[in-house]
Amino acid sequence: MTTVAAPSDLTNTASALRRLYFVRAAFAILWALVMFATADGISPFVAALLVLYPLFDVGAAVVDANASRATRAPVLLYVNMAVSLAAAVGVGIASASGIPAVLRVWGAWAVVAGLVQLVVAVPRRRMGGQWPMILSGGISVLAGASFVGAAGAEDPTLTSAIGYAVPGGIFFLVSALRLGRSGGDEDRSGRGASL
Repeated sequence: MTTVAAPSDLTNTASALRRLYFVRAAFAILWALVMFATADGISPFVAALLVLYPLFDVGAAVVDANASRATRAPVLLYVNMAVSLAAAVGVGIASASGIPAVLRVWGAWAVVAGLVQLVVAVPRRRMGGQWPMILSGGISVLAGASFVGAAGAEDPTLTSAIGYAVPGGIFFLVSALRLGRSGGDEDRSGRGASL
C-alpha cells in the first residue's frame, strides 16, 4: 500500500516545492534589487528589509514542512524556522549597532541555514531538482563564513550580503524548473515508487 501511495506523495510534494521555489526565487531577486537601490547604510527601511529576508525564510520553511508532511518532513525544517526567526531578531538588534554587527549575524545565519538546506536536500534527490539546493546550501555555508570575516574589514558594506540573495534566487529558480520536469517524469513513468 505504501508503494502505491508513494508516487502520488512524491509528486504532490514536488509540485508544492516547485511553486514554493518559484516564489522564493522571485522574492530573493526582488529583495536584492530593492536592497541594491537603497542600502548605502542602515536606515530604518534597510533594517526592515534585512529583517524581512530571514522572516520570509521562516514562512518558506513552514510551507515546505506542510508540503513535505506526506513524505516525512525533516525535523531540520523546524530547526530552520527557529534559526531564521532568531536571525530576524538578531539582525533587527544588530542593525542598531551597524554594518559589522549585521554581517556577523547574517553570516552565522547563512552558515546554519546553508547546512540545514544541504542536509534536507540530500535525501530529496529522488524527487529531482535538488542538486541546485545542495550546491546552494554548500555555497551558503562558505558565504556565511565570508560575511563574518568581512565584518572585520576596514570599511564593511552590505553588498556581499545583498549579493548572497541573487545566487540563492537563481538556485531556487533552477531547482523549480528541474522539479517540474522531474516530478512530471516520475508521475508518468512510475519511478520513485518507494521512499
